[in-house]
Amino acid sequence: MSKLTAGDDAPQFELLDQDSQPVKLSDFAGSKVLVYFYPKADTPGCTKQSCAVRDALDELSHHGVKVVGISPDPVSKQAKFDEKHSLGFPLLSDPDHEAAGAFGVWAERSMYANKFMGILRSSFLIDEDGRIIDAWYKVGPGETVPKAQAALSQAATEG
Repeated sequence: MSKLTAGDDAPQFELLDQDSQPVKLSDFAGSKVLVYFYPKADTPGCTKQSCAVRDALDELSHHGVKVVGISPDPVSKQAKFDEKHSLGFPLLSDPDHEAAGAFGVWAERSMYANKFMGILRSSFLIDEDGRIIDAWYKVGPGETVPKAQAALSQAATEG
């Protein structure tokens, strides 16, 4: 598994969102985008992560950032997750792990001494030209937003 780092081109993807509409990374050209991967919709950690992103949408939007969440869940489960928590941004279904593999987040995990393949909760801030500003692998459910805010603040002081 190769990890993405700042300056790398973000892998392109096209996946269905919770409304069964195709969404491509290239749809966000000209905008920054926060792409975050979560293991399973409507579980405690994934709900905490997604609701934190939802609660930060105004601030992220102020910085010109759009948001996309991705998990292996089917479109129907993504739709229920969005509706239940009023998330209000695209939740993409990656059942074949194509995007997860390209971003290096589909990996061997372990729980209670059992090994299995799964999503490493990870987040990526991507610039207007489709390059990685920063990448965070194995983030905790509450870390996606603070890490993105810190990267945006740093970019603002450098720019």
